[in-house]
Formats: sequence, C-alpha cells, structure tokens
Amino acid sequence: MAYTILAGLLILLAGMIVILACRMLFKGNWLFGWLKGMTGILLATTAVLLVLMALDFHSYKQFQQEQSIANLSFSKIAPQHFTVSLVDSDGVEWVHELKGDLWQLDAKIIKWNTTIAGLGLSPGYRLDRLSGRYYSLEMEQSEQRTVYQLESSSTLDLWSWLREYGQKINILDASYGSATYLPMEDGALFSVTLSNTGLLTRPLNSRAKAAVDGWR
Repeated sequence: MAYTILAGLLILLAGMIVILACRMLFKGNWLFGWLKGMTGILLATTAVLLVLMALDFHSYKQFQQEQSIANLSFSKIAPQHFTVSLVDSDGVEWVHELKGDLWQLDAKIIKWNTTIAGLGLSPGYRLDRLSGRYYSLEMEQSEQRTVYQLESSSTLDLWSWLREYGQKINILDASYGSATYLPMEDGALFSVTLSNTGLLTRPLNSRAKAAVDGWR
C-alpha cells in the first residue's frame, strides 16, 4: 500500500508539472520566450520521468520484518526436469518448467535511508528471477539452462539506477536477494521469506525436508 501511495503522489506531482509546463509553452510569444519555452520542455520531461518512476515504484511490495513472499511446489516430469508452481504473497501464480537438480529464486530489494525509514516507509521488494542449475559442472556448462523473468518493470528500471547511484544520493539503496540453491524433488513444497538479512528458504513438507537433508 505504501508504494502505491508513493506512486500516486509522484503521478500527482507530474500532473502539476505538466500543467505548469503547458502554461509556459503555450502562453505568450514564443520568439521572445525561448528561455521560458526551454524551461517548459524541461518541466514536461521531468513530469514524464516522475510518471515512469511512479509506475516502477508501484511494482514493488512493502515488507514488514520477516514475511513469506513466495511458496513453490515441484512436480517431476522426467529426470532433471520439473514443473514448478510459484505463488507470491498476493496469490499470483507462475508455472514454469525447470531443468537441472537445484532451484533458486532472486528478488530486487529497495532500502531507504535511516531518516526516511524512520517515517514508517519500509523496504520494498520485487520478485525477479526463477532459475535452475545442475549438480555437475560439466552439465551446467553443456546442458540447457532454464531462467525465467518474473515481475519486471516495462518502463524505467529504477532499481538498476539506484544500484549504481543510490549510495551517492544517500536516500535509497538497491540490493539483490537470492535464496540459496536447494534441490528440486517431486512433491516438494518450499516457502521463501524475506528478512532484513535477505531471502531465506524453508522446506514445508516431508519430501522437501528429505531432499534438503540428503543434499547437505
């Protein structure tokens, strides 16, 4: 909800800037208002960027302390070939086929500085990739790898920008969270949780626990 409100505020600000830009661009004599016109174009461009930022922010979910962000269940199709069903915290389901022996889930995380976090705005996350890999290094290099993009922004990728410049502006920081590679097993059910230290994976049934114990 917090990131939806933040996105709405950015869009509102963008609308106000567009109105100001239109007044500057279309009011008065353009020949004698070149500076005013350039300022109007700059404001219009800023408004577009704010809208793109708002759309990207809207794709993130807020998390409080440690919470479950996804449940994954596996069904075996053939040796080293599984169907995986991933259900996120909103109940949205992805179904993909993974090849290999192990699976991993990645997420993009945005963290605020201490001052802004103190106002009640918690870090946000967005599921990024689901991938499989093989035990054998030879198979990992020769066999087909399966990697799926999950939630992604179709506009401005704010996370990538923050990853490069976030520490300089000291407002936001972008990090990457990855659940540890764990074995795929027919009928196994896992839960992925997000905490302040990153992503944690827990087996939820006996088949998942047996697979993890055997792998370790």
